[in-house]
Amino acid sequence: MAVTAAQVKELRERTGAGMMDCKNVLVEVDGDMDKAIDTLREKGLAKAAKKAGRVASEGLVRVEISADAGKAGIVEVNSETDFVAKNSDFVAFVDAAANLAVDTDTTSLEDFLAKDFDGTKSISDRVTELITTIGENISLRRFASFKTHGVKYVGYLHGAGKIGVIVGLKTEASAEEVAALGKDVAMQIASMNPLFIDESGVDPEYLENEKEILVRQALNEGKPADIVEKMVVGRLKKELKETCLLEQKFVKNGDINVGQHVKDAAKAAGKDIAVVEFVRYEVGEGIEKKEENFAEEVAKQMAQ
Repeated sequence: MAVTAAQVKELRERTGAGMMDCKNVLVEVDGDMDKAIDTLREKGLAKAAKKAGRVASEGLVRVEISADAGKAGIVEVNSETDFVAKNSDFVAFVDAAANLAVDTDTTSLEDFLAKDFDGTKSISDRVTELITTIGENISLRRFASFKTHGVKYVGYLHGAGKIGVIVGLKTEASAEEVAALGKDVAMQIASMNPLFIDESGVDPEYLENEKEILVRQALNEGKPADIVEKMVVGRLKKELKETCLLEQKFVKNGDINVGQHVKDAAKAAGKDIAVVEFVRYEVGEGIEKKEENFAEEVAKQMAQ
């Protein structure tokens, strides 16, 4: 029988399952709503969707670099608890997703999730399976892929996967020759969390917004309007030294900045080396963690 949009909508509202899952199941059971609900529960899809409303702010970041260091991928996969982040199936999935990120050509998360996982299911389908078997909300939150010609990539994981960094170095040097420098720069990024490589790469919108904030701060401090502009220029330069990677003081040697460390390494290698790309993922950053009273949570479950 033909399945109507109203039926699909009702089933979605009653189970929280995905639209296509609802449509396919309704076709399978000839539009019988109760059978459709039971079928979704049997397949674990309703259960997975119900858990998908929970906040997943723990998890793992994984970095993968190709054998020739010419490609790199990074993923963040979230779970509700740190305990699940140590589950062997969860860890295996994160590792596999990072490997898939290395060779993907898409930049869209939706398209990435739709890609084949193991020849039998999509990445998204594997996430659904994990939600069902593990019993927590799991989300592949973000990914990035790098493969710029002439760039060597170095990866670094901190805190057993709580922070992941990829650095791209444009150079004719071999992967072995830049490995130590790449790790130094990646550790710097993990520790100091820069926003830009250098001042030339600063987003003009960011710059203007920061300038406005600094002007208001100076005026609120009662500084004369005629000297505010000079003050703001000075404060902005100081701030850029903290937010631009190459301007930051090198954590392993505070007497020089990162830019100088890169120059020294290039001189020692006898080949030009330039930092041209980087990404830093930290598990759960930007996610509002929901904290509930344990007694209230138990009461809610009993009421259900």
